[in-house]
Amino acid sequence: MGHVLVTGGAGMIGSTLTRRLVAAGHRVSVVDNLWRGQLAYLQTACGRFVIDIEHDFHRRDLSVPDVLDGLLGDVSYVFHLADVVAGIGYVFSHERSLFRQNLLINSNVVASVARFPKLKGYVYVGTACSFPAERQTGPDAAPLREEELFPASPESAYGWSKLMGQYEAMLLEKETGIPVCLPMLHNVYGAPCDFGTERSQVLPAITRRVIEWPAAPFTVWGTGRQGRAFVHVDDVVDALVAAMDKGLGRGAIQIGPDTCTTIREAAETVVRISGKPIDIIYDPTKPEGDLGRCADFSKAKRVLGWEPRIAFEEGMRELYGWISERLATEKAS
Repeated sequence: MGHVLVTGGAGMIGSTLTRRLVAAGHRVSVVDNLWRGQLAYLQTACGRFVIDIEHDFHRRDLSVPDVLDGLLGDVSYVFHLADVVAGIGYVFSHERSLFRQNLLINSNVVASVARFPKLKGYVYVGTACSFPAERQTGPDAAPLREEELFPASPESAYGWSKLMGQYEAMLLEKETGIPVCLPMLHNVYGAPCDFGTERSQVLPAITRRVIEWPAAPFTVWGTGRQGRAFVHVDDVVDALVAAMDKGLGRGAIQIGPDTCTTIREAAETVVRISGKPIDIIYDPTKPEGDLGRCADFSKAKRVLGWEPRIAFEEGMRELYGWISERLATEKAS
């Protein structure tokens, strides 16, 4: 077992990964600025932290150069998940600042990692948003393949920023010999997550609206015809752990299902789970983002032995229950 550093380790994916690594016997250090992450995500049900919070949690701004240098001396692996991302409304309203911030974060992390060439591996967590916009044409679009990344033409500044981080990670491997894996995640959902701000992503946002109905109408952004390849956070962490063991030196690997779920289908699923007689209102004046995509996950299956295992409705029932419990706790306090 080794010492693993996880940037963004107090977020949805990072905290779940941290728990899994700790359970496997690793020492885990977490770096997070708590912009979206929460220390509570690193606690057990009885309030105990899963890491040594005094020594192994570091609240740092990765857009500042060199802040990782003092933490990497005895680290064997780095998982870099930290970035600026949020729901579609936030992403398309803050493209310039988001792009710049992510470039700074990714370059600073790579610069620090490059100073420790004895590291056993660097896992840079990318996104399917980096694929060309013309390949994300709707729910019936053919599954994306890793070799289609270039020539590059992502739709959003977020997709571009993550692709640049991916390219810089490849240069890191070329110049230092530190083996790199580049898992590219499709739309991750699950608990714990941000469900109550403008930064909330689509599934927790619509789940909260359903739970709180009829206090307000249940309105969904866009036409509902746009689609996403939703993948549960537990499935994603399965892939990330496998990336550390099997994926280093194997380049970009998509993590997501080969089916696309429309936002209309997702909204109808949440309504069905709720058992409420809700009429869904769609607002086509709101941004939709990419029209639809899904993953050819054959490389993940071949290299990592990975494929999605949690069905969408099963995962959404779990998320609905988690958000319901927290809203009830908020009201009682």
